[in-house]
Amino acid sequence: MLQIKARIISNKRCKGNYRHCIVNAKSLAKASNPGQFLNIRVSDGLKPFLRRPFSVHNINGSNLEILYEVAGEGTKLLADKNPGEYLDIIGPLGHGFDCRQEANRQTILIGGGIGIAPLLFLSRKIKSKNKIALIGARTKSQVLCEKEFRSLGCDVKIATDDGSAGFKGRVTALLKKVLQANRPTGQQVTIYACGPRSMLKAVCSIAMQNNIPAQVSLEEHMSCGIGACLGCVIKTRKGLERVCKEGPVFNREDLTWGKNEN
Repeated sequence: MLQIKARIISNKRCKGNYRHCIVNAKSLAKASNPGQFLNIRVSDGLKPFLRRPFSVHNINGSNLEILYEVAGEGTKLLADKNPGEYLDIIGPLGHGFDCRQEANRQTILIGGGIGIAPLLFLSRKIKSKNKIALIGARTKSQVLCEKEFRSLGCDVKIATDDGSAGFKGRVTALLKKVLQANRPTGQQVTIYACGPRSMLKAVCSIAMQNNIPAQVSLEEHMSCGIGACLGCVIKTRKGLERVCKEGPVFNREDLTWGKNEN
């Protein structure tokens, strides 16, 4: 774990309320793995008091990229930062994706909304030559990273709730359709996912029904980000674990889902 002052290279709106920030952080870029996150101090004052967690979206040389949605006080402050300013960053944090796999396996990356953020970096690291990226969004204007995934050789498929782009419906319904279409080939599959909790629960259920290994990155609220406050503890088959420390990436067979969850 490192703590550095990283200079902002750019911090631009890319689509709707989503922004793309690039910082120069050679040591962090070198140390980061897909699925890990950064804890960023978004203000020089005491408000907000807590840092904000952001997935490592991409690495380009000594530059590190994050993709985020302006949704609350912290992200609004981050959005106001300008090139040349510095961010106090702690990272890389957490347990990321295990992307060691045979090149002949089919890889399915599935992201819902801003959950697509850590999957681009993951796609760069995966050795599989058969990669499918399933991108879920509410509507066409909120579809993220389509061109970037295509540039990495992914077969990109879109799902929107309103049908304004690609498949009409939830991205998990699209996942079922993709798995059914690929079943005759008999090719082994691995699933990686990040997104809303309800989406991840459905992904784990589908993967289990099809006997497919899956790793999912949970989007939990975190306070300290280093496992000290126990504010992001969840129940797993191994006992209580911290999303910021033992996660945010978990194997689907280790997760238990409450009966009342959607």
